[in-house]
Amino acid sequence: MRVLSGIQPTGGLHLGNYLGMMQPMLSYMDRSELFVFIVNLHALTSVFDSEKLSTGTLEAAADFMALGLDPDRSIFWVQSDVPEVVELSWILTCITPMGLLERCHSYKDKIAKGISPNHGLFAYPVLMAADILLYQAHLVPVGKDQKQHIEVSRDIAIKFNGVYGETFVVPEGEISDEVATIPGVDGQKMSKSYGNTIEIFLDEKALKKKVMSILTDSTPVEKPKNPETCNLFQVYRHFAPPDRVVEVERLYKEGGAAYGTLKKELVGILWDYFRTQREERARLLADPGHIRNVLASGAAKARAIAVKTMEDVKRKVGIQY
Repeated sequence: MRVLSGIQPTGGLHLGNYLGMMQPMLSYMDRSELFVFIVNLHALTSVFDSEKLSTGTLEAAADFMALGLDPDRSIFWVQSDVPEVVELSWILTCITPMGLLERCHSYKDKIAKGISPNHGLFAYPVLMAADILLYQAHLVPVGKDQKQHIEVSRDIAIKFNGVYGETFVVPEGEISDEVATIPGVDGQKMSKSYGNTIEIFLDEKALKKKVMSILTDSTPVEKPKNPETCNLFQVYRHFAPPDRVVEVERLYKEGGAAYGTLKKELVGILWDYFRTQREERARLLADPGHIRNVLASGAAKARAIAVKTMEDVKRKVGIQY
């Protein structure tokens, strides 16, 4: 089975990325063909600072590897290093009904948040479909907010296969109910778009500031609280030791859970949890040449598969003669 996932290099990886995408993805490293890429072409829809995008791409690569991605047990590359994805995106665009894209809530949500509309943002799901179909991926671990885009990819694959004959694997999305939506500091889904993230590799002072700003209610310490609706607990439970999670959950339900104390505890837990990964990230970033070599090697492997797919696609649509 071929598993594929990617992330934009538009800021540091955050806890939502780690729980919703990184952990599920890494679990496939030894039991499937794992394809992982840095989605820099998608980032062009909202990042117009070339230096920021270039630097962010290297940092994202270091983040992935520091968190456990092994390039020797996966195919790891940068999206733009395989130009066939843009070629396929145009071909898929030509069979994608406008209504399919007009129904996509992600575009509407981003515009409602004040993000400037552009065609790239509107056509984002088609490029995402090309990312998936080009490599004939069977499974795509995603967050809950990307579920509709996976459905669009499936619709496009089925439409193409119906018009031109069996060509693409129709992919399945994988969404863990447990981590489908990790709350950010404001209670909304943790997302770079919302500016409410807790980044994994913050320095200790910045980490404390973020965690202490997590939105909680005004219920007194001695009163019972519902852990299932508490933004703080929904982050805490994923990183604290299991025995401590059980104890804290009891304090919520019986009374005695102090938000300020738990926030300070969470700062220490997160700082220790990612200690080894922080050290590895620093080591990797000290040698950007090594990172580039890793990505180039991965791109060569990915492109070998992409070229084969495109030869079939171009022959079937009639642009290979």
